[in-house]
Amino acid sequence: MRRLVLACCAVMGTPFIAHAQSLGFGGGSGATPVPINITSSNGIAWNQTARTVTAMGDAKAVRGKVTVTSDQLVAHYHPKPGTAVAPKDGVPKDGAPQEGALGGLDSGSSEITQLDAIGHVHIFTATDQAFGDLAVFHMARHELVLTGQHLKLITPKDVVTARDAIQYWSEEHKAVAIGDALIVTDDHRSIAADTLTGYFVASGAAPGAAPSGAKPGADPDDQASKLRKVVAVGHVVVRTATDIATGDRGVYRPATGIAILTGDVHITRGPNELSGQKGQVNMKTGIATLMAAPGHRVEGLILPDSAPAAKSPHSPAKPAS
Repeated sequence: MRRLVLACCAVMGTPFIAHAQSLGFGGGSGATPVPINITSSNGIAWNQTARTVTAMGDAKAVRGKVTVTSDQLVAHYHPKPGTAVAPKDGVPKDGAPQEGALGGLDSGSSEITQLDAIGHVHIFTATDQAFGDLAVFHMARHELVLTGQHLKLITPKDVVTARDAIQYWSEEHKAVAIGDALIVTDDHRSIAADTLTGYFVASGAAPGAAPSGAKPGADPDDQASKLRKVVAVGHVVVRTATDIATGDRGVYRPATGIAILTGDVHITRGPNELSGQKGQVNMKTGIATLMAAPGHRVEGLILPDSAPAAKSPHSPAKPAS
């Protein structure tokens, strides 16, 4: 097995979840970044012309508590200003660098600009996992883009899936699931939309702090996250144990457990349905309520002797038997 240690900075974080051990792939807040340990079964190739280092076959990158595995890993690098990169001992004929052959690459004179994990990507810590076909870590932007089939993020409390991409920006404390995005909680409640955007704060930040409210000097890639808000856009569907609420747009705040839907809102429970322009769903209690909006009427279809529809200030439903 080939082994390579790179000193570089990469990013990955856990979006959407209320409490999580960070999947951060950053290098720490100190002057010397924590190295990434890369191994592979089929060799490691160093291309000085393209400025890439490629690990082939059962490739693995480990930094701290975070591990990335894939069929292939490609690290893109460039020299830092005022430095040059040259091998100390040369490069073997098979192109695989040996210990000491990377010169400045692992001693600080070069920096990794992008890290690609290609094929059967699995990113994980002791508590959280992410899956996809391609993961691209953009170092300068502290951005991760995860694409491919069967995109999935698994946490102790939630499962997040998307059709097109899952993106994460550690400095902005923001994550986006794009295309048939879905969050399913461990108690089977869910939020679906064309796009789901999660905003979160670093653990330990003051209550109500903005996403940038991390402790001074803390590396954003190393922060465990706490979900502050989820914004759902397009074909929003919120499901509880008893109700289904749909709308054009939604905002969910985990601290209260309340999701507010706006636009063409419909709340159904069994055969009963209420419709209007604004609805509220309590994800903790499962109770959905249609709310009056200025200039708009609230309508409802209630079938006698059926389970009650969601509550409405204009059409109070009798308690369920």
